[in-house]
Amino acid sequence: MLDHKVETFLAVCRTMNYTRAAEALHITQPAVSQHIRALEEEYNARFFTYRGKQLSLTEAGELFLRTASAARHDDVHLRELLRTASGRRTLQFGATLTIGEYIMPAALDRLLRAEPDLRLRMIVANTDALLERLDAGELDFAVIEGFFPRRKYDAMVYDRQELVAVCAPDHPLAGQRRSLGSLLDQRLLVREPGSGTREMLERALHERGFALTDFPRLAEAGSLGAIKAMVLAGAGITFCFESVVRAELRRGALGRIRVEDADLSHEFAFLWQKNSVFAPYYREMYQKLKP
Repeated sequence: MLDHKVETFLAVCRTMNYTRAAEALHITQPAVSQHIRALEEEYNARFFTYRGKQLSLTEAGELFLRTASAARHDDVHLRELLRTASGRRTLQFGATLTIGEYIMPAALDRLLRAEPDLRLRMIVANTDALLERLDAGELDFAVIEGFFPRRKYDAMVYDRQELVAVCAPDHPLAGQRRSLGSLLDQRLLVREPGSGTREMLERALHERGFALTDFPRLAEAGSLGAIKAMVLAGAGITFCFESVVRAELRRGALGRIRVEDADLSHEFAFLWQKNSVFAPYYREMYQKLKP
């Protein structure tokens, strides 16, 4: 359903390079330029400009990108609905690691009991990766813990949780009340760049004049399970959402460090492409998946 010129525009936005866009679309570079010029003439607006040698979007281009991305996703979703109109419904969405592993299983169990024939695929990745896939039209919606540009998406609050500091139960800081700055001498175990947990911690540190680099002993891992195991073994402390360590805190397998000078509560967001015609469907799924 999408005009081929719009597909060309989206390809240029993904690559920010006319030559690479032409290669991705298997057309010539002059054809790419012609498609973009035709779109700009049709809408009487300039979509791209050069800053030095770097291609960038104008304000009109940003607006057109948001609308075109939503239209492309709706086209993909509509084709899937038509393909399965006489068969089973398909749902493909994304969730960040904390949500996908510790919150979503119970919600999905309820959903699959209510709709046993539903074809379900949940993609678990960090916030940045999920937003990229949502922009590319590969996901119906995403449930994320990280920050996101609100002007690009329609969103609803999915849950609200606190980021807590934890350590081994026999660690000297277990049960202590400390300021965020007083923890800088500890080995800190963190998630990879792009994770919502890490970004929230970085913002809290920044508000107090600190950064992750102020921790002289910093270790990074992409697995929540690995981080918890390392903390339990006494390798250091970590910050994670309360749902991740609720069971361990209850049975005393981990100790909590109460941070006195920082509000580390945060909203999880359920979001989809802005202006999508399938917004009522996504709101329906929100109600079915909400904790």
